Amino acid sequence: MSGERIAIFIDGSNFYHCMKQELGSARIDFYGFAKLLVGDRKLIRTYYYNAPVRREDGEDRYQAQQKFFDALKRVPYLEVKLGRLEPRGDTVVEKGVDIAIAVDMLHFAATDMYDTAVLVSGDGDFASAVQAVKNLGKHVENAFFRTGLSRHLLDTADRFVLLDKDLLKDCLR
Repeated sequence: MSGERIAIFIDGSNFYHCMKQELGSARIDFYGFAKLLVGDRKLIRTYYYNAPVRREDGEDRYQAQQKFFDALKRVPYLEVKLGRLEPRGDTVVEKGVDIAIAVDMLHFAATDMYDTAVLVSGDGDFASAVQAVKNLGKHVENAFFRTGLSRHLLDTADRFVLLDKDLLKDCLR
């Protein structure tokens, strides 16, 4: 096993929607997924970020998501970090999630918690945070699906891992 320390940062909503679009399902073994991304390196921790649906937007959706979050909390070396949904006109928008990912990536890089960050997101807004982490002497890998992938993020990361059905076959439920 390599001594390289890996921290994984998952943009939960982005991951979920692209997984559903590409694979038709979002059911995945998160520990198996983390092990796949880490390979023979050392997993320090996986951070999963999302915003809980509001009860008023549907009790069934709320309960299903709470059950999902509870299951995630039992995954070894995985920490759930939640933002919030705020109403904007006729819809709701996710708040606090992207900034939490960026701050954690930078904070944990600056405190030397990891050698390589694996960002699971296609959101190009993370390119600046990725560059800042690299400027601290850390490596950043971007793992995502072809759908929803930002060219800017792809160009900024040190390495790209294409997520597809073949790669994920042993992690899918």
